Amino acid sequence: MIACQTIVQILEKWAPKNLALDWDNPGLAIGDLSENVSKILLTLTVTLETVEFAAKNGFEMIISHHPLFFKPLKSLRKDTPLGQIVYEAINNNIVIYSAHTNMDAACGGINDILANVLELQHIEILKQTYEEKLKKIVVFVPKDYKDAVRDAMCNAGAGYTGNYSHCSFNVNGIGTFKPLAGSKPFIGQEGKLEKVDEIRIETIVPESLQRKVISAMLKTHPYEEVAFDIYPLENSGKAFGLGRIGYIKESVLLKDFCKTVKQKLGTSHIRAVGDLNKDILKVAVCGGAGGDLIQAAIFSGADVFVTGDLKYHEALDAKAAGIAVIDAGHFSTENLLLPVLKGYLEQEIKLLNKQAEIAIFKNEDPFVII
Repeated sequence: MIACQTIVQILEKWAPKNLALDWDNPGLAIGDLSENVSKILLTLTVTLETVEFAAKNGFEMIISHHPLFFKPLKSLRKDTPLGQIVYEAINNNIVIYSAHTNMDAACGGINDILANVLELQHIEILKQTYEEKLKKIVVFVPKDYKDAVRDAMCNAGAGYTGNYSHCSFNVNGIGTFKPLAGSKPFIGQEGKLEKVDEIRIETIVPESLQRKVISAMLKTHPYEEVAFDIYPLENSGKAFGLGRIGYIKESVLLKDFCKTVKQKLGTSHIRAVGDLNKDILKVAVCGGAGGDLIQAAIFSGADVFVTGDLKYHEALDAKAAGIAVIDAGHFSTENLLLPVLKGYLEQEIKLLNKQAEIAIFKNEDPFVII
């Protein structure tokens, strides 16, 4: 078994909640994160059928992409669809947690999965929505412990610059201190001024990992009282955002690319906007309802934009601007997440020497084409 809180930590390592858009509501919807679970059910959207399946088959936790609650509740009636879901989950002690736009924006999340399934190359973010703040941590360490402390900090997430890890700057110096009454010094004697050869270690850490890095540093550092400083930086941190844009291997006609999208996404139908004989090379994508990113796709020079839930006037705007659009549906552009999420959770749980059964609820597109 494994604690729900540990599962959440694993999820938020991949898709931190601070990546979510302001209007979104990811996270815990129902339940107690201190509960231990042995069976976890993954789904795109929590429906009554999802919860009933979980209850019948002994699943104690449901992880969804779409949040159960988007808007504040004025009432919670058992005779409404949402109320039935909530009562069923609570009565069966089922925890419900979601990762939504934070999973869209995350590296390796829905938009990267969609771009990779369509075999795009030189993939970039279509619209940046967040840039991680950076901090500099400076710590003073006795020489014999410099490697252990530095490694602990870097293993916890400090010291990453581009494609390089364990980046730091180290300076030799003399540290002074006088242990006072009640102290238990690692080096020196009470009441006597000490001078110690120390190393000043400087390294950069993302703000989201600051507490983790400091904790690792303090656990490894030999001193009773550790001297360290934290500085805010103006350096650009890692960028996150919605949608992706890249290139297919070689130019194809829009009508042929439509066939590729249908086949890769496993959908029986799509809608297309634009000249079917147009050459396609540069492709923008956004899983789910991505109509708001059409202008970003145009600005980025995309030949075609693959998304779902395209509205009539969005289609007219795209056609007027000369960009092709493929509406492959909300379901088909997001359902790709679940197998990847399952594999990720299984791997991370195994690394912790824990066990939990993870299954995917058989979601179905609610639309039927007649």
